[in-house]
Amino acid sequence: MATQLTSAESQIETMIPETMQAVVYRGVNDMRVETVPVPTIKPGELLVRIATCGICGTDLKKIHTGSHSAPRIFGHEMAGTIAAVGQGVTEYAVGERVMVFHHVPCGECYYCRKRTPAQCPLYKKVGVTAGFEPSGGGFAEYIRVMDFVAANGGVVRIPDGVPFEQAAFVEPVNTVLKGVKLLNLASDDTVLVIGQGPIGLMHAVLASRTGARVLTSDLYPERHAIAAKFGLKHPIHAGSENVVERVFAETDGRGADAVILAVGGNALIKTAMDAARPGGKVMLFAQTQHGEATFDPGTVCMDEKTLLGSYSSSFPILDEVKDLVFGGYRNGFDLTQLISHRFPLQQAVVAIEIASHPKADSMKIMIEPVLGRGGD
Repeated sequence: MATQLTSAESQIETMIPETMQAVVYRGVNDMRVETVPVPTIKPGELLVRIATCGICGTDLKKIHTGSHSAPRIFGHEMAGTIAAVGQGVTEYAVGERVMVFHHVPCGECYYCRKRTPAQCPLYKKVGVTAGFEPSGGGFAEYIRVMDFVAANGGVVRIPDGVPFEQAAFVEPVNTVLKGVKLLNLASDDTVLVIGQGPIGLMHAVLASRTGARVLTSDLYPERHAIAAKFGLKHPIHAGSENVVERVFAETDGRGADAVILAVGGNALIKTAMDAARPGGKVMLFAQTQHGEATFDPGTVCMDEKTLLGSYSSSFPILDEVKDLVFGGYRNGFDLTQLISHRFPLQQAVVAIEIASHPKADSMKIMIEPVLGRGGD
């Protein structure tokens, strides 16, 4: 590997293989476990050995729609151990446990100044790869973290006692907290969260921490049972109840002050708009595919309902996110409870198939190279 390392680091370096296993995207719905070279790092960069990586809905969108060219190695909800550091790196050391963001904002451009960092040109440049075009790379044994990610807060140390699986939730919790903050909730608000998969459940928990009353809607009673473990006490069983009618019954006929749509697709946008009170807010969180959707524009104009979106993470709130995830592990916010399936890298294609067709018993699905290595 073309990096200059200290003698201590060289002892670790000799343990790094030349090749590794990775899940390679070869085209629409074509995922293959392949042997690829371990990435070579350059000055200022890090090599991280992946312990765990969650499968995100945006990964699935890319796999199923062909929105990205092939070949690629996806995966961005990841945590692991630094295996090597490039020349000039002084902030991080071999052996440190970290989670890694796959992109970072510059903090200085027009979009960063306007507090929309996900639109920052640097943020749109992915700086983590396991090979091929940089695409996160967490579905592999090792990732290369480029210098601009390592130098701009994209690598977060994991405190002792916090497992890799909990730390891997830092990125998704960041995106969720960003969305909840955009709603500017008050303690006397009623919030409806549509969807109680992992993202919807996290939205509901963080919304409830503002003091707001949170109603949760989902088709699966099993998901409501998990939500109850996090203190969510107002389930709406969407398979047997009319969601809008129930929301009106819970709010003296007004409707919800805010509605969070945490389910992909456009079919439920009308439900979300109908469930919001006049002057209320509807936030689209999972609508990450372009297309057309139909809703009544009169509800926006005459009923003064606000339709807004939230996408990806916000680095200004990262310290708060770290407190939530790391501090919350033993204080009621143990996100490992959301994990329903764990697969070794060799079975990643099966894992992606299960994640692509969620059922009552499937929540967060993790790909964990350590399982295939007999554990770490």
